[in-house]
Amino acid sequence: MKSFIEYGKSTHFPMENFPFGVFEYNGERRICTALGGYVIDLKELEELGYFHDIMDKDGKLFRGTSLNHFMSRGRVLSGEVRKILQNIFDEKNPLLRDNPVHRNRCIHQRNKVKMVMPVEIGDYTDFYSSREHAINVGEMFRGKDNALMPNWLHIPIAYHGRSGSIVISGTDVKRPKGQTKPSPEGPPVFGPCKQLDFELEMGFFVGTGNEQGESIPADEADEHIFGMVIVNDWSARDIQAWEYQPLGPFLAKNFATSISPWVVTLDALEPFKTEGPKFEKELLPYLHTKGNPTYDIHLEVGIKSEMSEEMFIICKSNYKYLYYNMRQHLAHHTVNGCNTRTGDMMASGTISGPSKESRGSMLEITWRGTEPVKLPTGEERKFIEDGDTVVMTAYCENKDFRIGFGEVTGKIISN
Repeated sequence: MKSFIEYGKSTHFPMENFPFGVFEYNGERRICTALGGYVIDLKELEELGYFHDIMDKDGKLFRGTSLNHFMSRGRVLSGEVRKILQNIFDEKNPLLRDNPVHRNRCIHQRNKVKMVMPVEIGDYTDFYSSREHAINVGEMFRGKDNALMPNWLHIPIAYHGRSGSIVISGTDVKRPKGQTKPSPEGPPVFGPCKQLDFELEMGFFVGTGNEQGESIPADEADEHIFGMVIVNDWSARDIQAWEYQPLGPFLAKNFATSISPWVVTLDALEPFKTEGPKFEKELLPYLHTKGNPTYDIHLEVGIKSEMSEEMFIICKSNYKYLYYNMRQHLAHHTVNGCNTRTGDMMASGTISGPSKESRGSMLEITWRGTEPVKLPTGEERKFIEDGDTVVMTAYCENKDFRIGFGEVTGKIISN
């Protein structure tokens, strides 16, 4: 598959991908896709008649300032759009290739546009689905013999997050303030978080939801999932340690969650489906999935301090390490009749693997600050400092191409 738009083999956005996003152009937000180093304006392509066979009755498939209307039309339609785009940009198709007026209207250099929040996010749920992460955190706080809680191997654990504080990649994040308890004997104190952390996660958006009182079977979940993004679930560990019992995260999580701007569809990820971990305990039938239920997605986290523009990679993990997959997430979330809606986001929880380099948070990488990371600048990090920029990236890869998600970045600034 080759396009008349040239790009290198290492691009995250080849012809096999065509993710969806939203960018700002002349003060207007427009739905778009990416190809190589370019953003493709889908609203312009639609107005020029390139999607006439699948248009809405009013001719506005790519209406509005978010992907929500398009997502609500279902996975079949998004798959048709992807195929049409592959045909439009095929090197042998002269329709757009040989029309400079249309090309100038539709194609923009990616580094010259501003990407914005792609989805109007409704509800947000964050799971806790990495066995390695759960064991590491459990050992730190409860000891090795009680690392996993009794329910963890039977049920996907999650909490409801705050959608209003989800921000797009590139948004600065203020260091949160709150109550901490630095001494077991002393009283709590108020002030800036001193143990600010990232959490390496992936998330998915619901395309078509379910009615209240109904549920989505695990093996039908794909038809309800529009696509995936990278998620950085920022965490204030010292605030969390004081507040999390008995109800779990609150102020330690709700101040900011960063996501990448490109939503990658399940159709694009299909060649990279793979087996997940073997289940240690027999799961209840509603959590059973067939075939290869997860994806081989390479994940990396880097830190850039204010002393240098050089990024230091501190984590290399993989989405396939997750014990529970997103089909089980959606099935479990709705098994009690909970309704989901277009634009709801569900995140995986921190994705850690079996090796030290695959630990998906500073809490684990530095083992609660006892094993600091040394940066090339000579600095040490126990947790994230003011001025640090955290960069996460994700991609699948075979011998022919990459299917990538781009990056999610966030810089911590003082409060």
